[in-house]
Amino acid sequence: MQITRRLEFDAGHRIPDHKSQCRNLHGHRYAIEITLSGDIIRREGDSANGMVMDFSEVKALAKEHLVDVWDHAFLVYSGDTAVLNFLLSLPGHKTVVVDAPPTAEFLAQEAFRILDALYRDVYGNHLHLERVRLYETPNCWADAVRE
Repeated sequence: MQITRRLEFDAGHRIPDHKSQCRNLHGHRYAIEITLSGDIIRREGDSANGMVMDFSEVKALAKEHLVDVWDHAFLVYSGDTAVLNFLLSLPGHKTVVVDAPPTAEFLAQEAFRILDALYRDVYGNHLHLERVRLYETPNCWADAVRE
């Protein structure tokens, strides 16, 4: 069985080598869909009885370890030194440094990497992360999937 939980957050970024508008500093209203698979829990008296995982727990883990970290932050590539140095000079600025240009593809892969261990067999029901879909806009997204 598969379940999916969607969350949204706002973040800024730029793609330094992009040939068009995305080379400029800008932001997005991102949405992330987290798809998990596992067996349905069958334990009378357990609050997760009949579920793969309680959606509120899916949300809580993703918020703590990813969404709250990226929300209202500027996601900057470590190789984009001019922008990185500028952001680091701003007192208290929420800057998240990443290892590659923060494209939808890279951010989906990074989200998958961060979340994968969090959802691993939490209930003994073979639970694991199947896919992270990251929407950069309502019409553009990238999927990071388990291989």
